Amino acid sequence: MRGFFLTFEGLDGSGKSTQIRKLAAHLERSGHAVTVTRQPGGTRIGDRIRALLLDSRTERLDPVAELGLMFSDRAQAIAEVIRPALDQGRIVLCDRFTDSTEAYQGGGRRLGSNPVLRMHQVMCGGLNPDLTILLLADFDRSLARARRRNDRTAASGTNEGRFESEDEAFHRRVYEKYREIAARESNRVSVIEGDQSIEAIHRQIVELVEEKLRPVTTR
Repeated sequence: MRGFFLTFEGLDGSGKSTQIRKLAAHLERSGHAVTVTRQPGGTRIGDRIRALLLDSRTERLDPVAELGLMFSDRAQAIAEVIRPALDQGRIVLCDRFTDSTEAYQGGGRRLGSNPVLRMHQVMCGGLNPDLTILLLADFDRSLARARRRNDRTAASGTNEGRFESEDEAFHRRVYEKYREIAARESNRVSVIEGDQSIEAIHRQIVELVEEKLRPVTTR
């Protein structure tokens, strides 16, 4: 039986990582086999691509080259992690997928949706999530949290602040592109809006996921 592919999306600082950890723990307690991964990264090659893409010292990277690197990372992750896990019947929780590329490169970098969606078909073999959780917390608070987090990690020697250093207009374009994706893909994308408590968001996610999993596990 093919597994279940669940992706998490949203601006940095929206709480994705926390919710993925909590959902993974919940699913494992319920007896499911779970694989957690992220993009960019999640493989040895992907981690090298991630270091280049997110390091604020990476300068003058052309938006089209950036798009290509994102999909190179994704193709490797699909081949090495995602498809094998799905073929084993596992639930795959992925922090970001093609929706992020459409939002950040298509919206933020102004490349548009069409090049991203064409690349998706070629590089991802048409693999689409069964469910996407889009966390749309308050825009200003999300961006402030992400920048504070990157300041802390930079102090410890990790530099992943390249996108957070973009101006507010860039992040607004990303935010609005996410809304556009959610409207277009309403059967797949479930939106959780606003600044709610971690537990309140977790309960909503569990309800959404269990509803989607029910027909899969009873087949």
